[in-house]
Amino acid sequence: SVAGALLAARRAQPHIGLLLIGAVVFGIGCTLAAIMPNYVFFGLALIIIGVSTQTFTTSTNSLVQLSTEPAMRGRVVAIMLAVALGGAPLGAPVVGWVADRFGPRWALGVGAASGFAAAMVGIYYLRKYRHLRVSFRAGRFRFSVDELIAWRDPVPSKQHADAST
Repeated sequence: SVAGALLAARRAQPHIGLLLIGAVVFGIGCTLAAIMPNYVFFGLALIIIGVSTQTFTTSTNSLVQLSTEPAMRGRVVAIMLAVALGGAPLGAPVVGWVADRFGPRWALGVGAASGFAAAMVGIYYLRKYRHLRVSFRAGRFRFSVDELIAWRDPVPSKQHADAST
């Protein structure tokens, strides 16, 4: 987990591609953990899960705080935390029921599905609203999206027109 936090923190500006990769790697880690035959390999899969979880969480927090107007930052972070922390009381009983009914490997499969679903929702949103482009340069995948349009009124008001003259 510490390694994932350090990987995400070393970036000056968080990128949406890092969020997508973190969600996919989380899904892959949970899938691997579900099929591991012994404790050693299971522990190695948990390292993948920890790194991807912290990368995703740290990048999400950074991206939300850096892309929010300073006056609204506290409110937006509060909503983000309410969604993130409020999801646990809904998802935990479902995962617990799956583990009780079908076994812990299937519960890890539910976690894997949630990671893949989060990545798919993110890709859908980015393709539809932000024109996601994926390229492969210098041996790495590169993600690029259109910048967000400012939420402010695009038509300059009389006050702004007077200030610029």
